[in-house]
Amino acid sequence: MKFTSAYLKTLLIALFFLGMSSKTWAQDTLSTSDWQVDLRFLQKTVHTSYPFLFKKVTAKKFDAEVEKFYEEIPDLEAHEIKVGMARMVSLFAYGHTQIPFSTIAKEAVLPVNLYHFKEGVFVEGVRKGDEKALGAKVLQVAGTAVTEALKAVRPVVPVENDQYFKAYGLRFLTVPSVLHAQGVIADISDSITLTLEKEGVVFDHTFTAVPLSELSRDYCLTIPNETWISVRPQDETPLYLKQLNEKFYFFEFLPESKTLYVRQSSVFNDDKESLQDFYTRLFEFIDTNAVEKLVYDVRLNGGGNNFNNKPFIKGIMARPKINTRGKFFYIIGRNTFSACQNLTNEIENYTEAIIVGEPTSENKNFYGDARRVTLPNSGINAYLSHAWWQDFAPWDTSDWTLPHIAVEMGFADYIANEDPVLEAALNYTETGFILDPLDHLTQLFVAGKFEQLRSDGKRIAQDPAYKYYDFKEEFSTAGYRLLQGGNVEGGLFVLELITEYYPDSVGALFNLATAQEQAKQVDKAKESYKKLLALDSNSPMVQAARNNLENLEKQ
Repeated sequence: MKFTSAYLKTLLIALFFLGMSSKTWAQDTLSTSDWQVDLRFLQKTVHTSYPFLFKKVTAKKFDAEVEKFYEEIPDLEAHEIKVGMARMVSLFAYGHTQIPFSTIAKEAVLPVNLYHFKEGVFVEGVRKGDEKALGAKVLQVAGTAVTEALKAVRPVVPVENDQYFKAYGLRFLTVPSVLHAQGVIADISDSITLTLEKEGVVFDHTFTAVPLSELSRDYCLTIPNETWISVRPQDETPLYLKQLNEKFYFFEFLPESKTLYVRQSSVFNDDKESLQDFYTRLFEFIDTNAVEKLVYDVRLNGGGNNFNNKPFIKGIMARPKINTRGKFFYIIGRNTFSACQNLTNEIENYTEAIIVGEPTSENKNFYGDARRVTLPNSGINAYLSHAWWQDFAPWDTSDWTLPHIAVEMGFADYIANEDPVLEAALNYTETGFILDPLDHLTQLFVAGKFEQLRSDGKRIAQDPAYKYYDFKEEFSTAGYRLLQGGNVEGGLFVLELITEYYPDSVGALFNLATAQEQAKQVDKAKESYKKLLALDSNSPMVQAARNNLENLEKQ
């Protein structure tokens, strides 16, 4: 039999797609018991080989969720079960411990790139043909408010912290199988309608899903090509995006400010130049040129091999002229993860860098280095972390590294090709900016400078440069420590300040009232409880305050 070239080409394409979809087809035909066996396999593997992962979630909670899911499996479709498996692994809340996004989204994902800017979630990139939606703010997903849709899909994401969800979780909002499994849409569909707002006009736009391989993005941003369009004008490129898809790292001297800007977007070696060689070249430039300020930008750095970090840390520590407050700036962001979190930890521990930008997407101490675990029937690969990376004290449970100076990219900044984060570093001047608020306020307290403590605390509480710093929680904890240490007067003073700074905070008033009650200041406790009840909040603390007040009134 003679085959034409056209026939052979068609046959090869058909065989290719058959091979690509065979595993998916096999998963669609698995029996309920097959899926349940896979779930039990995952559960047993975790308990047997990875029990240390029960750190943020207890074994009891994990097993309860597994049992609930096990009972639901007979009533679920294959795509819902895959999403459910991802949900089980994501309970551990470590970004490296996951069923990959590509496993869930491979067959169908909406051809749109969303990005969470300061003003909300926007359509950052689209395929040609969907230009109407480009640059629009997302209001609803299939009739569900975007905030509620994000809450719905969040359990599927291996969320390390809120920044991880902003960086890597937002894309789950574009996967029809996730939207269906998590109840955002009632029926599975490849066509999803987003309600958008652009230039004051609200409208609906429907996207039809495509294979994941058709997307064009990296670092959570669109890579423009003949098919894809970015909302960011391409006539100029800000430094943090310069040569981004060509080099893992580069530097450029800014002669007007005598600043050396460095962008490092990976801790892996680039094929063109190893990190060791790059660091050598970088420090040679610093040593032989009039560099007065160093800005080191890792906001897009998702990690790599943390053993590559040492030469940089040693190099910067050996140069006190640069490793000085006000001379060395280190930019972090929502993509700063994994081995770059280790680098950030070392920067915080060993250098005088002023950290600028958004918090990182990794815990300071974390589980990483995942091993593949293949489920026996479905062939799904789960990745379970086995290495504990600890750069800080064992009891340090920090969700992330906080910037000293908080700056977030706005949508208007992005489309204007401006970089407010870099500008904050370049324009910084030593005018008494408080890099460590709690330490500063503690020193004022110890020195008895209570009026300055009051005014500086209020300034910190209201200053957007500290937007990620949980001042209320940190200061309340400090107040309770004073109380527990026997300094009742000092502890109450601190808790009273919190209510001055946050007069509408139920939590602050409740903390103060309970502390006053413990200190036998009954009349003051009653007054604080009454202020709390007047806020008419739905907080569970309201009922507790009401009960406490009734008990005090009976005394």
